[in-house]
Amino acid sequence: MSERQARALPLTRAQVLHEIGLTPQWQLRERRSLARPLPSSAVAAERRCAPAEEVSAASAATSGPTPALARCEEIAGMGWEELRQSACACRACGLCEQRRQAVLGVGDVAADWLFIGEGPGAEEDARGEPFVGPAGKLLDAMLAAIDLRRGENVYIANAVKCRPPNNRTPDAAEIAACAPYLQRQIALLQPRLIVLLGRAAAHALLGDVGSLASLRGRRFEYAGVAGGRAIPVLVTYHPAYLLRTHPDKAKAWEDLCRARTLMRSS
Repeated sequence: MSERQARALPLTRAQVLHEIGLTPQWQLRERRSLARPLPSSAVAAERRCAPAEEVSAASAATSGPTPALARCEEIAGMGWEELRQSACACRACGLCEQRRQAVLGVGDVAADWLFIGEGPGAEEDARGEPFVGPAGKLLDAMLAAIDLRRGENVYIANAVKCRPPNNRTPDAAEIAACAPYLQRQIALLQPRLIVLLGRAAAHALLGDVGSLASLRGRRFEYAGVAGGRAIPVLVTYHPAYLLRTHPDKAKAWEDLCRARTLMRSS
């Protein structure tokens, strides 16, 4: 068998878990945790996300003016191609000054799963696709561990569409400026589950509601979709953080198992 043929073969679950740094003992723990019902404390901790307009208004109160209402209304009526063109031409915040291109998102536009990160890095800015560097490789392995694959029933987006300088975390004003794009993506997708990767993504959808550690293990709901349907929301660590903090990979694995259980039960 050639090296190319070997690489084309699908990875086993053990190989995938090895790739993301989890030992076989975590596989056993995952199976035990899936067999148990969620604790009552997790159910009691369910919260409803603030409507998108309220999140933007809250951000504006601390970080300056939001985009004009007319701009928000215009974006709210766009389809996918119009949305991409608008993001590429957007100058609503200072991130447009140094970008090579806006990075709207990638994946299946009829996906049940929506993963939201914080913003493009240098490689994403160059290639126009989110999560393509080392963090993207880890995210792909995380998806494979729960039987998912990029582009197949999965859509990946970011809280902001332009690269923050030096790959820093986007600030509240930048997140608010991009909020109409993210809200429109969710409205077009209407996913069954949203997974927020990191603090900036949680801020974008939930507002300033506490530390990432305090948000893990809790179910939230996004209520910004027309028709009143609430979408379950879970929070976990950003893959870039996990590359720097290996012990927390096990916690991320627990979050992924929780997401898979929630999806299967819905």
